[in-house]
Amino acid sequence: MACAECEGGGDGGAGGDGRDEAAGNRCPECGDTAPHAAAPAAPAGKAAPAEEGGPAGQPWWVLSDEELRTVERVRREQGQSPYLRWQSTRTLATVTVALLGVVVASDLFAMLAGSRFAGLLKQEAQSSWYGSGGALESAESLYSAAGVVQLAALVAAGIPFLMWFHRSRLNAETFDAASQRMGAGWAVGGWFVPVVNLWFPKKIANDIWDASTPPGPDGTVRERLPGGLLNCWWLLWLLTWASGRFASHRYQDAQTPEELGSAVSSYLFADGVDILAAVLAILVVRRITAMQHTLQEHRAALAAAPV
Repeated sequence: MACAECEGGGDGGAGGDGRDEAAGNRCPECGDTAPHAAAPAAPAGKAAPAEEGGPAGQPWWVLSDEELRTVERVRREQGQSPYLRWQSTRTLATVTVALLGVVVASDLFAMLAGSRFAGLLKQEAQSSWYGSGGALESAESLYSAAGVVQLAALVAAGIPFLMWFHRSRLNAETFDAASQRMGAGWAVGGWFVPVVNLWFPKKIANDIWDASTPPGPDGTVRERLPGGLLNCWWLLWLLTWASGRFASHRYQDAQTPEELGSAVSSYLFADGVDILAAVLAILVVRRITAMQHTLQEHRAALAAAPV
């Protein structure tokens, strides 16, 4: 069985130290750590295998672009995962975080406009109150405009988020290909396929989180970090989706000012949950990005360390 870290050989389904496939398909030399310093370079004058690197025995995570293309082509021909290129996601993360901040601002704008609209609808429903026609129409127009702004902000933030998510998934495969349960294409497609979009993205996010876990204080042990942040973010995202659909149906079916005001109140709840979900999404993006860069810096340090 090939090792998930160094691609070296293991002893069947279990390593010499008793580790099995549940440990991530790592060989005894790698254990549960990032690649050791012993893997980077081969003895002088001895070529390294294609799985471990390229010219002069360089490990694959420090190869040049041309060398990486050659190794990736060989791996693809051998039926192995071709993804070896780790790429920084800091720029994508920065853009995503900024646009998620715009999403939060658009939600706040919609909540203010919705609160005003709901208040006027309540007054309109009172038989003793008159003269709200012009103000009510103005409030409704402002609320409709707020919905357009929300949609534009969501699309604007969604594009870089999906790019970041896909790139993070590819980076995770360079860290631990064996732990990735779904293909990289699902990191984008999984959000748009009905029904499966309720859990596929979360499943991929879990795999990214696990593979990106940085080394411990001793520089070797990689213990899985608690995934509470991921779980809370996903639960809020699902609640936003469900409450938004519920509010939309109520708004479309509303016939009276009371029903319309109740539907707007449902939208206010959905917008409030969306703000929380967006804030947690910002934290998720920043956390995974930091984890991947920390782990990559650790691997680069190992590659540069003397044998």
